Amino acid sequence: MSSGFENKVALITGAASGMGRETARRFVAQGAQVIVADINEEGGRAVEAEYGDGVRFIYCDVTKEEDIVAAVDLARSAFGGLDILFNNAATAGPEIGVLDMTGELWDRMMALLLRGPMFGIKHAAAAMRERGGGAIVNTASVAALECGWGPVAYSTGKAALLQLTRCAAAELAPLGIRVNAICPGVVATDIFAKYLGLSGQAAQNVIDMVVRNGVDVQPLRRTGMPADIAEACLYLASEQAGFVTGTHLVVDGGITIGPRHAWDPLAPTPAQTMGFTAENVEKLLKGEVP
Repeated sequence: MSSGFENKVALITGAASGMGRETARRFVAQGAQVIVADINEEGGRAVEAEYGDGVRFIYCDVTKEEDIVAAVDLARSAFGGLDILFNNAATAGPEIGVLDMTGELWDRMMALLLRGPMFGIKHAAAAMRERGGGAIVNTASVAALECGWGPVAYSTGKAALLQLTRCAAAELAPLGIRVNAICPGVVATDIFAKYLGLSGQAAQNVIDMVVRNGVDVQPLRRTGMPADIAEACLYLASEQAGFVTGTHLVVDGGITIGPRHAWDPLAPTPAQTMGFTAENVEKLLKGEVP
């Protein structure tokens, strides 16, 4: 039975580790050829070596348009074209709020989180047009939907990415190009280690810690894994999602269902926080002040 990805060519940014690397693995396993684009040359070369002829690595800093152009050109020269783009490269950046924000940091984060995906869409769409259509998937975040899940620059950039997804989907639909986004919740990747400035074994220790403790963060009692995002990307890139465009898929274990008391019976409700306990209600019924 065909997987739907035979003879398909995918370009994945941020593909040397985490969600991008796992997505590359899944695409290759289903018959696709993959361009692995990342600034992590050691990790990218390792992915290329692991999968051989089905993968090409290219150093790609997505804040530089010329690097994105080179990655798309490699898809053409190595595999004959491009059918799928996974705009995945990102980092959360430092925990700096509005009061301490600098223009330099803001511009750097927007270049990574928004400018990079925009140019990815632009140049990938030109290549996809040559093939009669394609699919673009952007990695957003639950931080795009609610406050408190990331620094202000990261959260703002990811929220803007959702609007870019919608606008691009509207513009590119006549070309047969679908554009969607994924909003991951807490997923055990090296993004947390990068946030702390850690690498090597220390970074792996951070991932292991997230795996152990992430079960308490959301209603589903397990930590999100790169495979969860990879499966979402494969769906959105597949013909099974052929009538899906301009939207986002939340993959968060239910973390955005509602406040914690909506799913955790041990968390106090707003009524309880305001004093409406059984004891206080009994006092009120007696005319007493709690």
